Amino acid sequence: MLKKWIKAIGVLMFFGLILAGCGNKSDSAKDSNKPLVVATSGTLFPTSYHDTKSQKLTGYDIEVVRAVAKKMGRKVTFKEYNVDGQLTAVKTGKADIAANDFSVSPKRKDQYFFSTPYKHSFSSIMVRKSDDSGIHTWADIKGKKAAGEAGTGYQRLAKKLGATLVNYDNVSNDVYLKDVKSGKTDMIMNDYYLQKLALTAVPDNGLKLLDNMYYNTPEDKSGAGMVMKKGNTDLQKQVNKALKELDEDGTLSKISKKFYNADVTKKPTEKISRTFGE
Repeated sequence: MLKKWIKAIGVLMFFGLILAGCGNKSDSAKDSNKPLVVATSGTLFPTSYHDTKSQKLTGYDIEVVRAVAKKMGRKVTFKEYNVDGQLTAVKTGKADIAANDFSVSPKRKDQYFFSTPYKHSFSSIMVRKSDDSGIHTWADIKGKKAAGEAGTGYQRLAKKLGATLVNYDNVSNDVYLKDVKSGKTDMIMNDYYLQKLALTAVPDNGLKLLDNMYYNTPEDKSGAGMVMKKGNTDLQKQVNKALKELDEDGTLSKISKKFYNADVTKKPTEKISRTFGE
């Protein structure tokens, strides 16, 4: 009798495992058919912004995401948040990915998974052209008003250097530029390519980049990639596989040149004044 019970339990467990396995496969297939939900800003030119004519969301990161999703056979749904909102959306599962020129920083890597970097750059300081906003050396930053978005590494570094922070919430580039020009703020610390293009996009801005104060941080050195929830190994592998194929066939370079007029998939060669965090 005992043997019969053991045999019956074994049969039930066997079928239970088959059903559980089928259920997992079904869930996996179901997920692969769902659109990728991607958190972004929609205000950061030329990374993630709305085209002035069509109002379509576009930008380097946006088009890279679309190309990756196409390789994966999935559609994309974009949701727009500020920087903190994008990261929270990934952490809470409201978004699968955050794509918005996110540096692969050591601090973020403790909390999230990252894709392979698909952009390499360095950082710069934007000031008024007329007087350099009074910034000629690194010591001059103390007491200056630094414009940026709360939670970014740029603002954290500005604070360490003694600047007074003026934080904005997901506003467009022209707002930042106008405020520096008017004297409401004195400087913007941000990605070199982003700032260079912002200056080109806004005529008669009265601003410049301090070419003697280009700098690096541990974040810059690692490049920028897509942010994913920690533990989501499958998604990370799929995204990295797609990025590898897009790099090899020249698609990433082509998208980069369209938005940056430069190949940001390669590491830059400009002279760096200072490296922080070492």
